[in-house]
Amino acid sequence: MADISRKWYVIRSVSGKEKKVKEYLELEVSRLKLDDYVAQVLIPTEKVFQIRNGKKISKEKVYLPGYVLVEAALVGEVEHVIKGIPNVIGFLGTEKGGDPTPMRMTEVNRLLGKVDELASTEEEMKIPFVVGEPVKVIDGPFNNFSGVIEEINEEKKKLKVMVKIFGRKNLLELSYMQVEKEI
Repeated sequence: MADISRKWYVIRSVSGKEKKVKEYLELEVSRLKLDDYVAQVLIPTEKVFQIRNGKKISKEKVYLPGYVLVEAALVGEVEHVIKGIPNVIGFLGTEKGGDPTPMRMTEVNRLLGKVDELASTEEEMKIPFVVGEPVKVIDGPFNNFSGVIEEINEEKKKLKVMVKIFGRKNLLELSYMQVEKEI
């Protein structure tokens, strides 16, 4: 086995089952001794911050739901082994049922770079809000109230939100984590 040319492919999976697909794939690869053909299996994830019981917790969230990246050489049985894994729909390709299309290296580098960047800038938060934007309060005594951002304090990561309570407008000071953009 001299030089095996591996490329990055995108596997379409059932959304929410990406971790299971990765586990099954790694098990099958080691069981069938296909380690030479399948180098890496990746699920792009990002860190997301949430407030639970008044505490800020970071949680890993799948960056591309329903997709798993695999660096593999699709020779012989490898493609069929991957397609035969539970919760795998198939490969991403140019036409339905056609041959799997490998990703361009620029796409792979951008995606892997984005994932690395998301992992390294864990605590750094950019300002996700603008003045005049409608938001919904998701934590605290005014939970589920909607309002409009009047002022943003970047240093304290606080917002002043105008909320209508019982027909009267009230100005609330809330942290970034207590509100979410209203859709």
